[in-house]
Amino acid sequence: MLDSMKRSRAQALVLAVVIAASAVACGSSDDSAVNTVTDVEVVTADAPASGDAADGPIVTETETETGEAVVSDTSTYEIEVWADNWMAVYIDGELIGEDSVSITTERSFNAETFSFEAAVPFTVAIEAKDFKETDSGLEYIGEAKQQMGDGGIIAQITDTATGEMVAATDASWLALVVHQAPLNADCVSDADPDSTCEFLITDTPADWASATFEDDGWMNATKWSAADVSPKDGYDEVNWDASAQLIWGTDLEVDNTVLLRSTIS
Repeated sequence: MLDSMKRSRAQALVLAVVIAASAVACGSSDDSAVNTVTDVEVVTADAPASGDAADGPIVTETETETGEAVVSDTSTYEIEVWADNWMAVYIDGELIGEDSVSITTERSFNAETFSFEAAVPFTVAIEAKDFKETDSGLEYIGEAKQQMGDGGIIAQITDTATGEMVAATDASWLALVVHQAPLNADCVSDADPDSTCEFLITDTPADWASATFEDDGWMNATKWSAADVSPKDGYDEVNWDASAQLIWGTDLEVDNTVLLRSTIS
């Protein structure tokens, strides 16, 4: 019964395409108009009817002006992320989730898991921030433990249908540091670090998280060990793959906000 419904639906769609093409041809004396039917979705007899459960990725086939079929293979993925202290995750420029703990919270260490649908290749972009009280880059300002903070982030992406890990953070990811402070580390012990600590802020590029953004000028991320980062709360709650690495800019303490990108194919 289900196969019959699928065949009927496919036949109806094919008939609709034929009728549409005939109508265009009849309405014009120009023979070139016959081939102007575009963006027609073709559903094969093997595709599930509306409301049927589908196993595996969703496949959509679209016919272009040249008659070439373009297939979009969309799958569901899960990204697990731990950050010191905060992160926001984008897929092809669209925000899919951010840290549930505000960046204004001191010592906020936690892992997050976000689900998303995408067709390869897709671009993962992460904005990562270490906690700082002011542009001085310091934390615990005015207290005995006034100091520079340090950052770090790790992530891995899994295909939820197959359980296969398709990507993880490592030194191949591209990075752009947009906030660095303090540039003069000797200001850390000053009574008024906001007036003595030097900092550098770079404008965040427009559309930096999109798949089409030109990141040729970006550097590779720096891989850091667990001993360097000392990951805390939430880190041990994730079963990290051996290929997943903690990454950041070139300086764990001075680099406070880092933009990260990787295209998964």
